[in-house]
Amino acid sequence: MLTADLLALGSELKLLEAAGVKLLHFDVMDGVFCPMMTIGAPVVAACRTPMFKDVHLMIDDPFPKVDSFVRAGADLVTVHVESCRHPHRVLQTLGAMSNVNDPARGILRGVALNPGTPLETVEPLLGELDLVMLLAVNPGWGGQKFIPATQSRLARLKELIVAAGRDVLTGVDGGITRDNVAEVLAMQPDIVVTGSAVFDGKNPAANAAYMMEAANAARRPASTSATRHL
Repeated sequence: MLTADLLALGSELKLLEAAGVKLLHFDVMDGVFCPMMTIGAPVVAACRTPMFKDVHLMIDDPFPKVDSFVRAGADLVTVHVESCRHPHRVLQTLGAMSNVNDPARGILRGVALNPGTPLETVEPLLGELDLVMLLAVNPGWGGQKFIPATQSRLARLKELIVAAGRDVLTGVDGGITRDNVAEVLAMQPDIVVTGSAVFDGKNPAANAAYMMEAANAARRPASTSATRHL
């Protein structure tokens, strides 16, 4: 949502819904962990939509702030291991919270890793996680190129998850465009995040439809273990 037109937020949400998008990704930056400052919990709350709200907290020390985003309607909250003094405490706290959109569901918990962060940092956390998101660019600004090493990192991450015997989703975020989305989907992440490739100021409806068709095409081959692209 960072690249959407906030003055036409309702219309932007409708075009995503019409394209079949299931997950709405919010990049929250604080000007401390990241160079930029973006949005906060009030914007998350203002997005009234049936789409799943995925809140990516690129902020310093997220522990005292996660409650405000859960109350704003987050379904999934992702924090950075690099920003947490006590990541287990943050994840365990999120696991005990109620989902305001559906009290029968809990809050899904994610951890994000910067491109230069060793994958081993996530191993002690896998028991508390639903998602590991790999950043394919350095966090904080748009227009960066997809880092090719993300492909091998994703493959190794999947090996770590299998070895741990966990059912944890994987995701890739950053530098994903119309030109490379098929290549990224071929890496078989469960979630792909794209922003400016949709909201480019030209034809977001067509862009969103293109991305969804690419995701649907990636999972068409008959398989009992089809990936779960959103």
